[in-house]
Amino acid sequence: MTRRSDLRRLLALHRPYLGWLLAGMLLSLLATLANVALMATSGWFIASMAIAGVLGAQINYFLPSAGIRGFSILRIISRYGERLVTHEGTFRVITVVRMWFYERIEPLAPARLQGLHSGDLLSRLRADVDRLDRFYLSILLPLTVAGVAVLLFTLFLAMHSPLAALVNLGMLLLAGVGVPLLVNALGSAAGRERIALEAELRTRVIDGVQGLAELTVYGADDTQSERIEAASHAMIKRQETLAGLGAMSQGALVLISGAAVMGGLLVTIPLVRSGLLPPANLAMIALFTLATFEAIAPLPNAFKVLGETLASARRLFALVDAEPEVPEPGWPVTHRTQPATIEFRDVHFAYPGRATVLDGIDLRIEAGERIAILGATGSGKSTLINLLLRFWAADRGTVLFADEDVRAWSGESLRRRLSVVSQHAHIFNATLRENLLIANPNASEAQIVLACAQAGIADFVQERGLDSFVGEAGIKLSGGQRRRLALARALLRDTPVLILDEPSEGLDARTEQRLMRGLIADNPAQTRVFITHRFAGLESMHRIVVMDQGRIVETGTHADLMAKDSVYRRLRRL
Repeated sequence: MTRRSDLRRLLALHRPYLGWLLAGMLLSLLATLANVALMATSGWFIASMAIAGVLGAQINYFLPSAGIRGFSILRIISRYGERLVTHEGTFRVITVVRMWFYERIEPLAPARLQGLHSGDLLSRLRADVDRLDRFYLSILLPLTVAGVAVLLFTLFLAMHSPLAALVNLGMLLLAGVGVPLLVNALGSAAGRERIALEAELRTRVIDGVQGLAELTVYGADDTQSERIEAASHAMIKRQETLAGLGAMSQGALVLISGAAVMGGLLVTIPLVRSGLLPPANLAMIALFTLATFEAIAPLPNAFKVLGETLASARRLFALVDAEPEVPEPGWPVTHRTQPATIEFRDVHFAYPGRATVLDGIDLRIEAGERIAILGATGSGKSTLINLLLRFWAADRGTVLFADEDVRAWSGESLRRRLSVVSQHAHIFNATLRENLLIANPNASEAQIVLACAQAGIADFVQERGLDSFVGEAGIKLSGGQRRRLALARALLRDTPVLILDEPSEGLDARTEQRLMRGLIADNPAQTRVFITHRFAGLESMHRIVVMDQGRIVETGTHADLMAKDSVYRRLRRL
């Protein structure tokens, strides 16, 4: 992808708030022109008053003094208005960009995002998106204002001295284009590397914090700290390089502005001597020339920020341009009155680069059925759920929900009818109440209490209070409490199907039995699928399906399977 196409896409994201952006540019231009006019008028007025004093001539000082006050007031008002309008426009744009990014990566989860660390994804969602706010404030705004202002400055100077106008224009182009291009060429590699190192550092820090317990247990915390420190030092070196180039560009700007004033004086002094230019205009032109460099002062930073912004944009575009593993149907099913049945017909599947996970699965689950899918880790149990949710597509065969191929359902419509409690359900850094209301924002207090009771976490919630915070990823909760909180959240959704992946993991035997009895007995109209390798509560299931190495090896009730020399019976005895 080229820089030009990246810029076009960035501009397209800003288009909804074009009015705000143009208003900010106009106000910024007014502030710049008012400041230059203030300096020029002040120089002319002071010089004119001095000459009038020496010559004893009369001068109308009311009009220029009023002009000075007017330009001063205009500069203050327009600068204040610019800050309000440009920042409001930027906040609105960033809100749109963040929503745009999230809406496009949501269909990619989990298949297309599994190669990314959570820290890398968070870095793109937060840092890279936030960095785009500089595209308008630090790039579009100063470049546009500088371009228009330089044109107006040149026309104004040309009315007094075409040669002075050319000298000033050349110096403005040198300071506003030549120096930034040089600095950008020298610092572009460091800028790209800094963005990459910043993302790497953020990823390592987040991974280190989230996995601190495991790193400590396996003695790898020191190694992780060394990697974080190495990435930090490398990023600091790139920042020092960029800071040095920034200082050099500011120094060059001061030098060139001084040279522009000197050049302007050299070409206008002869005009004053020859009487072609009033003497007071000499001071006006000198201060005018000096003030014009305010318009191009932000340009070195704009060129530097441009490279970093495009690098961030490229990281975002690279992700959102990925195709979902399962594309949305052209004419999706939006509503079905049929019972919430689930069926797998001769389903085969293998993850990319791995051996076959499912090998000819035939299974139908009736509405309202309690069914346990039993098997060792890696037998393909959780993969069935991934296919049902359209996270992945079967290599061969058909997966149906409500007697309709899941590929005909839109992802949103399908998942609105399914509640899943996975082994790694995320707990947000919020209160217990807020974590529960994610599933059903309109849930009443009574519904929340009932869901907590069904999930076996009512006593804990009553003791801690619904408004107590659970910490990052639920760190203030035990593993069993986190699992039951996720279960209560799923129960609040009240969907036709509830799928529980290892629902009793991390619980003691007594709590496990009580929880499973409640889950099997509650809400008989809801289809409930239990993915497990444990045996608690299986006696009450309508059916037990035993899987091994991607195949269904046997199915039946607990009594049927225990009555013969079955795999289930041998596993249970073990």
